[in-house]
Parts: sequence; structure tokens; C-alpha cells
Amino acid sequence: MGSMVSAVVFDVGETLLDDSREWRAWADWVGVSPHTFSTVLGAVTAAGRDNAETFEYFRPGFDLARERQLREEAGRGEQIDNSDLYPDVRPSLAALRAGGLWVGIAGNQTPRAAQLLRALDLPVDYVGTSGEWGVAKPNPGFFERVVQVAPCPADQIVYVGDHRDNDVLPAKAAGLRTALIRRGPWGYLWADDPMTRENADWVIDSLAELPALLLDQ
Repeated sequence: MGSMVSAVVFDVGETLLDDSREWRAWADWVGVSPHTFSTVLGAVTAAGRDNAETFEYFRPGFDLARERQLREEAGRGEQIDNSDLYPDVRPSLAALRAGGLWVGIAGNQTPRAAQLLRALDLPVDYVGTSGEWGVAKPNPGFFERVVQVAPCPADQIVYVGDHRDNDVLPAKAAGLRTALIRRGPWGYLWADDPMTRENADWVIDSLAELPALLLDQ
């Protein structure tokens, strides 16, 4: 694999967090069933479009930032707690950190999500979100920030995510190593895709696989 791995940085949605609750909240907010919402969301994403476009089908001209603010004001804003974490998250992050790796979290989330993630007191060295950075995946600037915050060169960082176009391809283009986790809709959708297989250093089914892959190389 070339140089050693010194840092592991994790995407958030469907990598660390089960997003079901947040998507249910959005479905409720726009007044459709969760099944209807997720089916349209899936169609939008499978077509390679931004998942924010899902809202246009239900409410043309939907302003996501404004509606997020309205949800907060209505007391129905983002919630993230331990019940939203996949069960392998804490033990896997702890094992990677105990093995001497620098562990970070960086995803396309709001500044509020960053606060909620920090409040979980996960065994990590850093939490950052696109909302705080002012740049979102797949923009190359997002991965430049990842490299800036990590304590090592790009080729010693592994970025772990569930999405081919937002995680694997742009992280690889920025010189990072990549792991795609086969979970959540996009993880299953993209795991066996030829471009994923060509660009991901690893395709995993659980974060619990990472310590054995990345430690003691």
C-alpha cells in the first residue's frame, strides 16, 4: 500500500450515524410518508444528483437552509444521540486510536451537527463539518481541509465513507486512501460499482474491520 497509515477520517451520515431518524423528520416536515420520501431520495441519488433535489418533488423551490432554520425554531431541529450511532462506532474508533492512529470526523453536516457530535464524546481527535468549513464534498477544497487538520500527509490518511461520488472519488483525487463501507442506501448501491472498486483501497462491511486492516502494517 505504500506509506503507512497515520490517520483515519470518517464521514458522518450512514458511516457513523444511522440517518433514518433525520430522514423521517424531513419526511414528516414536508408531509409525506418516510417510504415515499426515501424512494424519491433513492431515485435522485441513483441518478447521480444531489440528494437535496429530493425536496423539489414535494415542494418546488424548497430552500433547505431556510427550512432547516424553521425546523430548529419549531423545536423539531436535528437530533443526534447515542441511539443514532451504529453499534460498531465507539469500539472501532477507540481501537484505532488505541493503536496510535489520529482519528477525525469530517462530513457534509451543519454546524449544529458538529456540536451534537462533539457532545457525544466519541474517542476522536477532531470533529469538523462542511457547515463550519464553508465547503462541502465533493468539492476538492473539503479534502484540502481534511489534509490540513490531520497531522500527516494525504497519502497517510484513510477517508472512510459510504458514497462513491462524495467520498471515494474526491478523496482519492486529493491523494488520500479510501475505504467504502457497505451500509446505508449508498453504501449498498455503490459497493460493487466498477469505479468504486477501482478507486477504493478497501470495501468493508463494518468499521470493526478497520483496526486489523490499518494497524500493524
